[in-house]
Order: sequence, then structure tokens, then C-alpha cells
Amino acid sequence: MYEFAIAWEWLAFAVRWLHVITAIAWIGSSFYFIALDLGLVKRDHLPVGAYGEEWQVHGGGFYHIQKYLVAPASMPEHLTWFKWESYVTWLSGFAMLCVVYYGGADLFLIDRHVLDISATTAILISLASLGIGWLFYDLLCKSPIGRNTWGLMALLYVALVVMAWGYTQVFTGRAAFLHLGAFTATIMSANVFFIIIPNQKIVVADLIAGRTPDPKLGAQAKQRSLHNNYLTLPVIFFMLSNHYPLAFATAFNWIIAALVFLMGVTIRHWFNTTHARKGRPTWTWLVTALLFILIMWLSTVPKVLTGGEKAEVAPAFSRFAANAHFPAVKDTVSTRCSMCHAAEPVYEGITQAPKGVMLESDAEIAAHAREIYIQAGRSHAMPPGNVTDMTTDERQLLTAWFESAVEEGKTQ
Repeated sequence: MYEFAIAWEWLAFAVRWLHVITAIAWIGSSFYFIALDLGLVKRDHLPVGAYGEEWQVHGGGFYHIQKYLVAPASMPEHLTWFKWESYVTWLSGFAMLCVVYYGGADLFLIDRHVLDISATTAILISLASLGIGWLFYDLLCKSPIGRNTWGLMALLYVALVVMAWGYTQVFTGRAAFLHLGAFTATIMSANVFFIIIPNQKIVVADLIAGRTPDPKLGAQAKQRSLHNNYLTLPVIFFMLSNHYPLAFATAFNWIIAALVFLMGVTIRHWFNTTHARKGRPTWTWLVTALLFILIMWLSTVPKVLTGGEKAEVAPAFSRFAANAHFPAVKDTVSTRCSMCHAAEPVYEGITQAPKGVMLESDAEIAAHAREIYIQAGRSHAMPPGNVTDMTTDERQLLTAWFESAVEEGKTQ
């Protein structure tokens, strides 16, 4: 059993690393081509069918790039396809979903205080949501609504907000955000697999056969590429969100998710406008900052986090351990947390304390007061899926302990 747990942990590491590598490749090429496309300049000397050109310098050399809106007059000898970055990113991400969330469903996927369902049911809901989500999106794009690009994007935003709310009603907050990222990434990768690449292959086949390619194929691919462009940054956030419990494990997590999508739009709008040489809409950064401030506020409703950051950075053992709440806090941590956060964890499948955090002694508990406060007091990130049944009263106790100790530190 011990060897299997170690092997499974290394498998999760390998899949995660592969996912990161391929995601960097996909996002990098996607952002580059969007910027290139927006920066193209039309000139009189361009070949027939060429839409625009761009001169770039990188790595000590100059590059002269031309784009054909539909296709060149004849098939080039060598053609580079950009597709495997997308495919492997999705495949590795799905593998990570299986290894971490399906394999550890009771710990990471299910919170029976949110919805009391079996692991099998939760996995089936997960799989169905990814598949049905793509079908719904694709039908919308191909419907009459799809002819209005911005109206379609507004409707898609509403759908994403509904999904954000739905996921938080079924899974743990951590899994809800991860699934929202997976839901969006599935749409993005499916756009490449089912629309963008097939359309390009039809264009290539037409060129080889001497036929004139249909411009609608390029326009359809362009629309899907635009959607991918505006969805990329939120997906990155959701994939990294498990490090931020104040985002995924608080009462208004689904509203926070909705605002993250808006921040992705405002940030990309600035870059897209700038790359298109249409000015620098600095107002987008103000809107983004205001959205982020709103997210910070929502994460701490109804009470804003207590100040005194200087006292929290290096918490004194005496202050937190001598606090009147500490005996009850120690009992709570011992019964709800230390089965994993120990030198020799006793929880099944856990071979070492997560992130090396041990909570067995008074000193260890006091030293991690801030983490306990954020992860288990102010949010429900810990225990994962609330597998040890930490109660609301216990969470309020952890919050009162930390905040009162900080207040005491201010008066000393």
C-alpha cells in the first residue's frame, strides 16, 4: 500500500508537469498569433490574396511575416500546424483530473456538507458537464445567435456564471473552481479539434484540388479563436486557484469566479487593442483593479480580515499559545487536522504531512496560526471536502482565536 501511494503521488507530479509544459506552449503560441494577427499592416506591394504583413525582430534576426486571409494561390511546400499544443494540454489536464480528483474523490471532489453523493455519481456529473457544455456552446455558435459575435459572448458569459454557481452546489469549492477551468478549457480545445483544424484542412484540400476555398471556413475559425483568446486568462486562474482558499472556499465563490471571467476580458481587451495599434485603453486596468478589490471584499464577507500584517508574518509562540481560546483550538486541530498534518500521518493514502506542515505540538500549531485561520477558519479549504466533519462552531473558534491573538499583539 505504501509503495502504491508513493507511485501514485509521482504519477500526479508527472502529469501535472506535463500539463504545465504543454499549457505554456499552447498559451504562448495562441497569444503570439493573436498579437501578430492584430498587428498586421496592409500594403500595396503585397501578393494577391495577402491580407497584411509584419516585420519583427527576435534573437538577433529579422522576420518578415505575411498572412493570407483565406489561402495563398498554391500550396506551400512545408506547412507547420499548431494543434498538438492544444490537444496534449487538454489530455494531460484530463489525466490530472482523473488522478487527483477522481482518484481522490472523497478528499478533493466531494463535500457531503455541500451535496451528499457517492464518488461514482460525482465523477459522472463531472464527465457529463464537460461533454454537454461543449455541445451547448457549439450549438449556440452555429445558431443564428452566433452571427452576432459580441452578443454571443455575452450569452456565453451568462452560461459560464450559471456553471460556476452549479459547480459550487455539487463539489468542494476547490473542485468547483478546477471544474470551471476544465469546462472552459474543454470548449477551447474542442474549438481547435472540431472547428479550427478541420476547417484549415478543408482549405488545404481545396488548394491541392485547385478549388477556391470558402471564406466562411476562415471566419468561423476566427470566431472560435477569438473566444479562446478571451477565455485563456480565467482558465489559468482557475487551474491555479487551489492555492487561494479565499477565492474558492468562501461563501461567494461563484460570484468571485464570475468576476474573474470579467477581469480576463478587460486585460485581454487592453492587449488586443494595443496590438491592433488602436490606442492604449488604460481604463481597462482601473476596471480590473476595481474588480479585484471587489473580489477581495467578497472573500471576507461579512467581516473584513483583521489587520496587523506585521504581527502575522512571524507570529510569536507565546501570544497564540497563551490565548484563552488555545486549549479548545488545540483540541479542534488534534481531532480535525493532525491525522494528516503529523510526522506519521494516519489518514489512509497520506504518507507525509501535506506541504510539510505538522500540527502536533503547541509550537507547531502556533507557528501556523495564520494558515489555520485562512484555510480552516475564514474559508472551508481545510479539511479537504471536510472529511473530518469540522463544524461551524469550530471554524468560528479558530477565527476568534487568531483575531483575538492579533488584537492582543497590538496592545503589547
